[in-house]
Order: sequence, then structure tokens, then C-alpha cells
Amino acid sequence: MTDSCDVLVVGAGLAGLQCARELEAAGRGVLVWEAADDVGGRIRTDRIDGFLVDRGFQVLNPAYPAVRRWVDVEALGLQAFGAGIRVRRQDSLTVLAHPVHEPRLLLQTLRSGLLGPRSVAGLLRWAAPAFSGPRRRGKDVALREALDRAGCSGGLRTVVDQFLAGVLLEDEGSTSNAFALELLRVFAAGVPGLPRDGMHALPRQLAAALSIPVRTSTRVESITPDGKGTLVTAADSAIRARHVVLATDPVDAARLAGSPVPAMKGVLTHWFAADSAPSDVNMLCVDGRGNPGGPLVNAAVISNAAPSYAPAGRHLIQTSALFGPGRPVPADDDVRRHAGEIFGSATAGWELVARHEVPRALPRQPPPLRSLGPVEDLAGPIICGDYRDAASINGALVSGRRAALSVLGRPG
Repeated sequence: MTDSCDVLVVGAGLAGLQCARELEAAGRGVLVWEAADDVGGRIRTDRIDGFLVDRGFQVLNPAYPAVRRWVDVEALGLQAFGAGIRVRRQDSLTVLAHPVHEPRLLLQTLRSGLLGPRSVAGLLRWAAPAFSGPRRRGKDVALREALDRAGCSGGLRTVVDQFLAGVLLEDEGSTSNAFALELLRVFAAGVPGLPRDGMHALPRQLAAALSIPVRTSTRVESITPDGKGTLVTAADSAIRARHVVLATDPVDAARLAGSPVPAMKGVLTHWFAADSAPSDVNMLCVDGRGNPGGPLVNAAVISNAAPSYAPAGRHLIQTSALFGPGRPVPADDDVRRHAGEIFGSATAGWELVARHEVPRALPRQPPPLRSLGPVEDLAGPIICGDYRDAASINGALVSGRRAALSVLGRPG
């Protein structure tokens, strides 16, 4: 006899976990199956020789509305980065800092040589709609077109492009400008950081709030609606659910439900250990030269911002490069050399801790920006994930809640 349940959530990433929490709060019986050996989806943290290394460079911004609403940030022990960017120029290192969050760095920012009147005016023209409400933003276009129209140029434009390439994981400026402005608003409101126990602590917190544990190492093989509900089969088990929420990555969603697979963006992240830090700055570092000398979009001395990521007396450095079809995969030595140029430091003593190729780190977010919402087919599962809303932690949590509301029969 096949077991049964009210709602089965397939996938224990942020969207699936938030969906399950919402359903339990509404009094529904929920089971969660996850193919991997732990919760988190794309958010995972490994402990290697005393270092914490996330699988791909990720940060948590406490200003996200969904994070403020549904995450206990204080319990995560968030360790904040400096509110600004360290910039490699041709012959120097300089800093651009948030004037409110880092007032002590205001003079350095003004002396950076990047804040010419025309370039600042162009940047302000581009950024202004982020703080004026969606009705005043006009037609959504690609990010590069919006920056060009605003007249953002010069060295400041180079820094903006480099910073956003690391955030959006693309350097052609093809992302929705409306989405980029939403991110800008969140960055202006809050300072990103890393949880004391790594980014994996975020999905683990969500999972710990459920009344029953997530069943891991359970890869679903088929989802078949029938007259009695939906039959879901895995390698060694089967269950009939009244409702099924498919909160997997888009490739598995396509395999199980035939939904379209969105284009995805990848990242290559290296983690290096060192006895001495190449910089005492706790900010993200970018190459602000017109023709960067290597593949990196950013680098950071993680242990300066998040001491828990490294054992006492040692330091952890991360570097990120864009990764995917048509892009050459940089060698470890090229990554190390470029990082040394960005920091202005020797790298001979750096030891490689981990190297992560993440081909499906983020879904593409082209213009016009729109939320697809959960896929609802009365004959099939409800599908959710950040690719159904916005390519962010906030988008994943919101998509999970919308899926739960769909199950409950409420408007999303």
C-alpha cells in the first residue's frame, strides 16, 4: 500500500523550505524530499582544514524584505563586510565607501580620483529611479543601455561595471536594469555579511523550524498525477500526495514536469589560505583598470570580514571569475596572479583550499523584469524557485511563499 501525505515539497533549497514553513504555519501536513545529502540547494558550506568555504562566493544582505520578515539574522551571527569597494587602479589602491555606513572613509572616497563631476552626475541619474518608486522608472531596458543613457562613464563606470559583474555574474550588461536598481536599493539599505557558521546556516535555520526533518538523499524519479492525487516515486519509495510543490533546480523541474529551462549563469570561485593577509581591508576588491589583467570580477580577504571562516592565525581569500559556455576556464596560476595584482601583494605562500565550478549559480534576468510566479497546472505540480521570481535569496524566499499560497488557494 502506497503511503500518502497532504503536501510533498520536492527540493530543500530556500524556496522549498520557505514553502514548507508557510504550509505548516497554516496547519497543513508537509513532507520535504531532497536529492542531496543536506538541505540548502545551491547554498552549501564545506569545512576544510578549519576553513569555511561556501560553494561559490555568496553573501547575505539583511536588508532584503524577505530576510527581514522570515530569517532570524541575529541568530546567524552575521559578520558584516565593509560598506564599500576597494579598487585597484593603474598605480594605486583606492576606496569607494558608503558615506552613511562608513563615514570615516569619506575623505578617502573623495580623494579616490574616481568622482569627477560628470561621472558622478551620470551615476546619480542612473541610480535615482531606485529610490523614487517603480512608477517613475519607465520602460525596462538592459543594464548597459541604461548606464549609457544616464551618461555614467570614465573610471567610475569601470568600477560600477566590475562590481555589478560580480553581483549579476555577467559582464555584457544584459541584465534587466530594473532588477539591478532593486539590488542597488538593497545594497544602499543594508551591509551584506556572512553567517558565523557559513552561508549553509541560512537554509539549516529554515529547515530546523519544520516539525519533521527533511528526508535527504531522496532523488525523485517521476511525478504522475492520477485520479487519487499525484504519485511521486523515488528509487526506493513512493508516496501519493494531494499536492506537490516542485522546488528543485530548473533542470530537474524540466525533467520531472516538462517546464522550460531558463538560461543560467555560472561562477568559478577559488579559496586560498595564507599565513598573512594580502590586505587589512574587509571590503570586496575589484579591478578598476580599463583593461583588467586577468579573469577575476572580484576578490576579498574573507577572514577580515568574517573571522570565523579561518582558523586562528590564518587568513582566507576568495576570488570569483565568470564561468560558462564560450568562456575560457582560467588556470589556478592565472587566478592567483590576478588576485595578487588586485591586492598589490605577493601570492607565493598562498595555498589552494578549494576550487568550485558552479555552472548554474544564477538564472539570467533579462528585461523586461517580471515575476513569473509559481507554475500552476491543476494536472501537475506547482513549481517555484528564484528563477520564477528574482535571481536572489529574496526571490527564492518569496517564490516559496507564493507556492504555499497557491496550495492554500489564496492569491499570490
